[in-house]
Amino acid sequence: MENSENIIFEEKQYLGYNRYSNIRRMVLAVFCFLAYYWTEEHDGNGEILFAMGIAIVVISALLIFVLHLHTMVTDTSIILDGLWTSKRIKINLASIVSVKAVPSKNFLLSRPVYNLHRHGIIRFYTRGKEGVELIDKDGLKYIVGSQTSGQLAELLRRKMKNNSNVSAEDTPSSQ
Repeated sequence: MENSENIIFEEKQYLGYNRYSNIRRMVLAVFCFLAYYWTEEHDGNGEILFAMGIAIVVISALLIFVLHLHTMVTDTSIILDGLWTSKRIKINLASIVSVKAVPSKNFLLSRPVYNLHRHGIIRFYTRGKEGVELIDKDGLKYIVGSQTSGQLAELLRRKMKNNSNVSAEDTPSSQ
């Protein structure tokens, strides 16, 4: 990122904190441990199930440190970046016409997504019960998941108001 841009909001979301994904992995690990316990003879097959259960638990623990979504708000834009993404998304604040904090409808039972285009909405979230809905001048809707959606929405509203005041002062008045 350029050094001239001042970061005024920053949030990082990690894969290991997604509740639904954790529940799926833990159910699978418990199944492996129960299958190992119920095998009469702990032969090679039982040992494989035990090793798979341990591997699932270890991988779940390591995912806590894997960055999925990095949200940054600067003076002029919103930047969405991730570890496994080849494309950094930059949304110009001047093009945003509407900002509102939205409660989760299906964030709770969903997988982490980055730049998912579905039903006319572009989604970015890892976990949580809240998000911020942005609508730009072209009518594109963005949903950005955030653990502090109220704070992010208020910050974006203030930035939009400041940008509109600055642009109104810059336009010459007709006399």
